[in-house]
Amino acid sequence: MAVDPRQLLAGFLTISMFVMVGNMIKRDHFDTFEVALSDSAGVEVNVIKVEERKITQVAKFTTIPTKNIATNYKEIVNQCWLKPSPKPVASSEGFVTFSLTTGPEFHISQVTDAVVIASHLGASLVLPTIRGNEVGVKRNFNDMYDVKKFTTSLSGIVKIAHELPLEFASKKPTIIRVPNRVTEEFISKTIEPIFQTSKYIHLSIIFPSISLRKRDTQNKDLNVVACQAMFHSLQLKADLHEVAQKMVEKLKALGMENGGRFVAIDFRSDMLNKRSCMVVRGRRKSCYNASEIAEFLKKLGFGPNSVVYLTETWWHEGLSPLKEAFPKTYTKDDIIPAGKKRQFLQVGNGDLHRALDFHICSNSDTFVPAISGLFYGNVAGQRIISGRTQILVPSQYVGYSAAASDFVSAYVSKKSHLAYSCLC
Repeated sequence: MAVDPRQLLAGFLTISMFVMVGNMIKRDHFDTFEVALSDSAGVEVNVIKVEERKITQVAKFTTIPTKNIATNYKEIVNQCWLKPSPKPVASSEGFVTFSLTTGPEFHISQVTDAVVIASHLGASLVLPTIRGNEVGVKRNFNDMYDVKKFTTSLSGIVKIAHELPLEFASKKPTIIRVPNRVTEEFISKTIEPIFQTSKYIHLSIIFPSISLRKRDTQNKDLNVVACQAMFHSLQLKADLHEVAQKMVEKLKALGMENGGRFVAIDFRSDMLNKRSCMVVRGRRKSCYNASEIAEFLKKLGFGPNSVVYLTETWWHEGLSPLKEAFPKTYTKDDIIPAGKKRQFLQVGNGDLHRALDFHICSNSDTFVPAISGLFYGNVAGQRIISGRTQILVPSQYVGYSAAASDFVSAYVSKKSHLAYSCLC
């Protein structure tokens, strides 16, 4: 029987339409970049080409634990700022002191503000002491951070004093409360007049807001100083960095089936019963429990062999939903070198706990902040600067159908993090 050519044409157009619709459904919204995935550990290599407002998968993944999301790419980034060349240091115009408090996520912001202020004033910045959350816990700067790295990275920007000279040590400084992310106006109008009189001030840096979004207007010179201080001055001292890096390597070894990849989740069960965790008038929650996070990961396609790191120190029953969904779920106690447990995990070392967490979350293939806050913001900044932009933020609506791009951090999808003001 003869076939009507018009029927053939209609059939072809119908098939073409379905193909087009299928491609539209697959699209997710990401920013513009191109990535090639490593072929280590025998993992099938695949190139993802991402164009503005759409993502097209060129070849099929075999062991990537998520669907529609690349999990071991590093975006190529270029720093826009140039560190000033070392220059002869003029005689000191006075001294600025401050303390590091709470944990590394606060330390980064505190150091940045102190460096910006001291540089603007032409003052010497005294190495800070470190005060933990626990009463009576106090450390010297070199107990936790690499002093040489700190002073070298800031040479040409601000003079670093290891201690106060005797003529100032016997005096009491003028204490100034400084809002985080200090502005040039605040320095000029509030801090500078006091400093010109006393020549010795102590900064008490407060956090009325934890937003790390870019500002529309900012002083270019101050921005250069802030970029260098925030992203290149603080590094754990050698023995602490070694332990943190060994924990990263162990997680990668545990994830060899997935090409050495793992996801790190900032999860703090002590926050779950606080009022801030509750949904208020339909807003997005600020923290999520183990069941919600397990559902979130499964929704995005993480399989049961995925390696998951939690920023909890010890295991407890509240984490069981995650362990049931992902048997390879670990806490610090599970992966820290046995000989280091007593040094790092004992009560009173909360700042060391968070230092390990910060390093691991900054270097994981995927980061999921189960709780909002400064830890999330400053980890995001470190990841953006290093090109690790795989940051997925949960929602209480994880049970509903949504594109994977709905969960990409706005810091990345909208390039709203202040780190992008440091990049070209």
